[in-house]
Amino acid sequence: MLQDFIDEYTRYRLIGQRALAQMPDAALNHLPAVDGNSAAMIVFHVSGNLTSRFTDFLAADGEKPWRARDEEFSDRSCSRADVDALWAAGWGVLERTLATLTDADLAGMVTIRQQELTVHAALCRSLAHVSYHVGQIVLLARMLASQPWQYLSIPKGESDAYNANATLEKAPR
Repeated sequence: MLQDFIDEYTRYRLIGQRALAQMPDAALNHLPAVDGNSAAMIVFHVSGNLTSRFTDFLAADGEKPWRARDEEFSDRSCSRADVDALWAAGWGVLERTLATLTDADLAGMVTIRQQELTVHAALCRSLAHVSYHVGQIVLLARMLASQPWQYLSIPKGESDAYNANATLEKAPR
């Protein structure tokens, strides 16, 4: 069962990476609206969230006292290298932690913001959070791409061809 979580996290990490790669460097910091979030801000937030939640995952509250969540949404200029490094850092913490868990751990308890959850529930919550923000990144990337969009899923008008040889549902390994 844990492998299902690993596979879905991997899928969203790759979707986010492929979307970010299609954004021009300057677009990474583009604010789409007043009080909106740039792709770089979302990456800061996802990285901060994953790092906080999955550092000492089984033993400490997932909201670490050293996390500065509000600063994740600060308006700053980030380079492509900054964004890529933050993305890799947050996902790295998650992936290293998941590699230490077993299916038996899913019934155990963890704490997030002083709320007790099963490991299974915490992973479900985290996966939903990550997928929400990856969707935001995809939307921003789609709107701001400077080249023709490279589809991250089934291209428009190609459902029948895809269904004859479905590959997206297969877990990336």
